[in-house]
Amino acid sequence: MVLTAVLVVIAVALVFDYTNGFHDAANAIATSVSTRALSPRAALLMAAVMNLVGAFLGTEVASTVGSGIIGAPTGISGLVVVLAALIGAIGWNLVTWWFGLPSSSSHALIGGLVGAALASAGTVQWSGVVEKVIVPMVVSPIVGFLLAGAVMIALLWLFRRGRPSRLNRGFRHAQTVSAAAMALGHGLQDAQKTMGVIVLALVVGGYHQGFDVPWWVILLSAGALSAGTYSGGWRIMRTLGRRIIDLDPPRGFAAELTASAVLYTTAFAFAAPISTTQTITASILGVGATKRISAVRWGVAGNIAVAWVLTIPAAAAFAAVAFWVIHPLVG
Repeated sequence: MVLTAVLVVIAVALVFDYTNGFHDAANAIATSVSTRALSPRAALLMAAVMNLVGAFLGTEVASTVGSGIIGAPTGISGLVVVLAALIGAIGWNLVTWWFGLPSSSSHALIGGLVGAALASAGTVQWSGVVEKVIVPMVVSPIVGFLLAGAVMIALLWLFRRGRPSRLNRGFRHAQTVSAAAMALGHGLQDAQKTMGVIVLALVVGGYHQGFDVPWWVILLSAGALSAGTYSGGWRIMRTLGRRIIDLDPPRGFAAELTASAVLYTTAFAFAAPISTTQTITASILGVGATKRISAVRWGVAGNIAVAWVLTIPAAAAFAAVAFWVIHPLVG
């Protein structure tokens, strides 16, 4: 019974990872596609490959998700908690994907874990949630916005005497590199969150000790994320690439460069599971504001901000309902 439950949780975790891939594919490639630096299919293929590579670069974020958000539950009830958390995250991912809103799969998973734990009367490590989730959730978009604006201003000054047509061609080539860096950072951050949940399920089921990530968990998580990325997320791609601001190649490059730098820093220096979606969106807003304030479609940005705020409580509510439905069936 326990082994079957563990296998079900792993399977659902990989489904979440797949939805994360197609939901967040736009994070890495929307700017490159919108500026025509890359064709959509070439961009998706590049992003899928770099997501796969990025998943093997570290496991610090996986440890945070697996052991720093909720207290490790036990037995079949514990596995139901993990399963409900995943269902809650998948549900919110699908809702926001349908409406084309670039919400955070990372925060959906965190919200799912919190909601399922509360529904089960389990332990939520609120200090870990605040320190590793809430604070980075607030700080990273601010940093992304300000840093992207500063990078864009620096580029405008450095190339102030360049010919626009020539600069656009050059930055289209540069965007191939910056988009790859962004996709690598997405793989580094987002695949680890699924790894952490799978390891948590193994620990709860008694099939693993500690929160070191086995190689096969890395491989499965990386593969599911990469496959989901290649399937594409066209609704959200249109929002990021066109509806917020009409990007040109220099601004696309600056946004991707900034967002990838923030992703690497938070993963390696702080082991914080930040949102790639929030980071790239804030960076796009930052570079857009250097053009002129009115160039940014702030109404669209406001809708995205509402989705950001709702993600954790909404995913938590989905997960709590999932727990209340599933637990009586297996209890």
